[in-house]
Amino acid sequence: MINRVLIRAKVVQMLYAYMVSKDAMTLTTAKKELTKSLDKSYELYNALLKLMIELTDVQDLRLDEAKHKFLPTEEDLNPNMRFVENEFVKRLRADQTLADFVDDKKINWRDDELFVRLLLDKILRSEEYQEYMEMPKTSLVRDGEVWYQLMKKVVLPDENLLEHLQSMSVYYTDDDLQIIGQFVMKTIRRFEDEEAQPILPQYKNDDDSKFGEQLFSKAVAEMEENNSYIDQFVKTEKWDVERIALMDRVVMCTALTEIRNYPSIPVNVSLNEYIELAKDYSTPRSGQFVNGILNAVVNKLRADKVIIK
Repeated sequence: MINRVLIRAKVVQMLYAYMVSKDAMTLTTAKKELTKSLDKSYELYNALLKLMIELTDVQDLRLDEAKHKFLPTEEDLNPNMRFVENEFVKRLRADQTLADFVDDKKINWRDDELFVRLLLDKILRSEEYQEYMEMPKTSLVRDGEVWYQLMKKVVLPDENLLEHLQSMSVYYTDDDLQIIGQFVMKTIRRFEDEEAQPILPQYKNDDDSKFGEQLFSKAVAEMEENNSYIDQFVKTEKWDVERIALMDRVVMCTALTEIRNYPSIPVNVSLNEYIELAKDYSTPRSGQFVNGILNAVVNKLRADKVIIK
């Protein structure tokens, strides 16, 4: 589930932190932090799945409380139960893989009652909810679809969600939410197939599970050599070597490490991924600068037969 786009971002972040605080952080500590950061991304995936159950439970509690108020209305006594009896959420709740994980990691939203209630209020006001509740009949597919749309249009874009998540863990970042949110929505679709295991594993395969730590370790080991390649072309282009942003160096060194050590990954894929990271994490001009230097270095490495892809 944790894909290489997110892994690359985590490696770049950790390599930057390691370079900034070399005196205070050992290589072993940095590797452990990287692993923990990736593990937290998977916890976020499960927490967002659990959030749909929590939102349903809060609405169920509200409907029950309304039945027992002093002067209940007809609507209070006979509410529309479609949302709280949503078949997709029932299956999500019954999934043993999810239940075991959230129990082991003690993931819950009970300490966040106010946030959950405010988010539920937004859901109840949404067009997606209103249309769903007015449908003449529903099905597993429709029950899943309403949550797909609610996550896409109400929950994940909520301006308070990221802030709230970051109060739960410093490891939850905007990158995590953007990428993990897409996998949560993919998981909702997977519940339509009764034969599939809907909950995604932390990694697609063994190669992906090792990719982050291996890339980080190689990037540290090859930092001096990759910097020498970079400086060679920085000087050629008449840039001031001393004024290159550290993040630009980190991004380029990580990119070159990947290009040199992972022949199965097309060069253009690596280049495009790291150019985007430079745009996101460094200066406004970093994308163009990193693009130019990396392409020059790659051409040099190909000419010298250092890489043959």
